[in-house]
Amino acid sequence: MLAKLLIRWFIVAVSLGVAVWIIPGISVQDSTAWVAVAVMAIVLGLANAIIRPILAFLSCGLIVVTMGLFMIVINAFTLWFSSWILTNWLNIGFHVEGILAALAGGLVVSIVSFVLSMLLKDD
Repeated sequence: MLAKLLIRWFIVAVSLGVAVWIIPGISVQDSTAWVAVAVMAIVLGLANAIIRPILAFLSCGLIVVTMGLFMIVINAFTLWFSSWILTNWLNIGFHVEGILAALAGGLVVSIVSFVLSMLLKDD
């Protein structure tokens, strides 16, 4: 069980690293960027476990009307909110600048996580 949790954390951390590399509005300000990405993966995982279900429940009508596309907005919000927590509460320089960067970053993190999860899937 711990191994699966660590693998999932590693997948999210790699996905965030790809988002930092690809998306111009997402940046890491620390000298040890891998630490910022690793902590961001933990905070994003907690936000996805706690905040995302609440937002999905509250906006289930929009999710149904948009055939699930509103989940992209929820993913963007959790990415931005996790970045805000790191910057303001933990003083770690992982920045998501604006809604477009959050939307693009959410898409990149989702796609890369999905692909890596499929590659590392065990039965």
